Amino acid sequence: MLDLYWGGPERRITGLTLRIIAVNAIALVLLMVGTLYLGQYQRSLIETKLETFNAEVSLISASIAEGAADEYNKRGHTPYDATIKAFRLNEARAAPMIRRLSQAMQQRIYLFNENGEMISDSYKLSGPGGDVDIMPLPPPDKTLFTIKILKTMVRFILRTLPDRRILPTYPEIESLHAKDYPDANEAIQGESGFSAWHGKEGGIFLSAAAPLVKDGNIIGAVLLTREGYDIESGVGEVWLNILKAFIATLVITTMLSIYLSGVIASPLRKLANAAESVRRGKAHYTDIPDLSHRHDEIGELSIALRQMTHALWERMDMIERFAADVAHELKNPLTSMRSAVETAMIVKKKSDREKLLGIIKHDVERLDRLITDISNASRLDAELSRQELQRVDINALLLQLVDAYRDPLTRKDAAGYEGTNTVVFNGVSITLESGPGPTLVWGLEGRLQQVFQNLISNALSFSPNEGAIRIKITPDNRLVKVTVEDEGPGIPPGKLETVFERFYSERPQHESYGRHSGLGLSICRQIIAALDGEIYAENITGPGGQIKGARFSVVLNLT
Repeated sequence: MLDLYWGGPERRITGLTLRIIAVNAIALVLLMVGTLYLGQYQRSLIETKLETFNAEVSLISASIAEGAADEYNKRGHTPYDATIKAFRLNEARAAPMIRRLSQAMQQRIYLFNENGEMISDSYKLSGPGGDVDIMPLPPPDKTLFTIKILKTMVRFILRTLPDRRILPTYPEIESLHAKDYPDANEAIQGESGFSAWHGKEGGIFLSAAAPLVKDGNIIGAVLLTREGYDIESGVGEVWLNILKAFIATLVITTMLSIYLSGVIASPLRKLANAAESVRRGKAHYTDIPDLSHRHDEIGELSIALRQMTHALWERMDMIERFAADVAHELKNPLTSMRSAVETAMIVKKKSDREKLLGIIKHDVERLDRLITDISNASRLDAELSRQELQRVDINALLLQLVDAYRDPLTRKDAAGYEGTNTVVFNGVSITLESGPGPTLVWGLEGRLQQVFQNLISNALSFSPNEGAIRIKITPDNRLVKVTVEDEGPGIPPGKLETVFERFYSERPQHESYGRHSGLGLSICRQIIAALDGEIYAENITGPGGQIKGARFSVVLNLT
């Protein structure tokens, strides 16, 4: 897995991979830190050992009191009373006893007489040559080297525990009197005691003391001390198991994070590389990986990138076609002008020269219209993409357009107009049928006005004298349909879509050539498409299939 996501010519461990690993690992680290501060197990283990230790010191004190106590009559009373008995510690019998008990219980035992003087230490042998210290060796460590390393880490962790820091340090004592030993002074006074300490070598150290009592007489005290190896071992085993589980979980989490990162980062890298290739013009939109089968956000991103790139390629193709069409349309008047200029240089008659000048003037006007319309068409996309859609009352907008063909003195107020309105312009009637109330659509008022102005002008161009143009607004669910019908010759067969292409011009015979650039309907479709609407053309046919006129329909979205 590491070779799959780390090896290769590209860097596999990316910033996303590191973030995923960090997020997953932080949760584990927090869990580990929280576990370290759960010292309840250590406290309960120390308390249990101290209770056991207290029982042991009570047992030892009872054994010594019974086996090493001598009865004697305490003299000095006035008068002398033989019934009063007293006991004292027999040091000769007590010393061997504590050595045997110390060896059996693996504990250090101090013995004090009733005056608090130390009379025996189980770790010291007294003889003619002096005292010899007996120091027990720690239990042998047979663990593997790797386990030793882990245990070293565990010991370091144990030393950082809060419960370890609050344990007092056991003092260095070189005294031979009970008053200088913890818990021993209280034992001489008749009180038992036990304590947990922080040893000088960093481990846990336990101590317990109890008085030697014989028939109510305190004849001395016994003090037990021991290293808490078993506590260290028990707590260490727990933390060692926790550390093992943490390391195993961390490794698994890291591997899963690398896998998850590969599942996320690898397709994103492919998409980025493909998009970069498209940007450099070295790839087509079909070269972007199709990840729609993933059914997730990355799949949606691949679909969006493919659609965006497809739209860009279509736009580039459209620009290329537009540039070619513009060049072709500009060449026609330029060719005509060049021919007229060349002919004017050789003609002799004034009438012929004036005719050629008229041709040149006509071609210049045609070039001016072409350049103006081309400039408007080229800016249209940018303007539409920057402007925000607004609510437009289509009833009021069409009423204003129709009323513009009326005599200025008879025009109506467009606000709140409802019903049917008819205007006669140059012998052609224009009728608007609007619904009740305002009809609000999403659009741009100026651009919608341009669309319907173009459609009405187009219908006027093809309408015969005394013909009729009908404009109808029909709301339908969440859409509204606006139709512009005329009674002209209709659209030639097979040209219902061609009429929307750039520079296509099918003009009536009474109009002179070159008065139109052929961009009007193309601009209309471009505007309606930007408004997420639809525009299409169809012929109006009679019962016998004869063409009775043309109908242009615009479908817009209601607000």
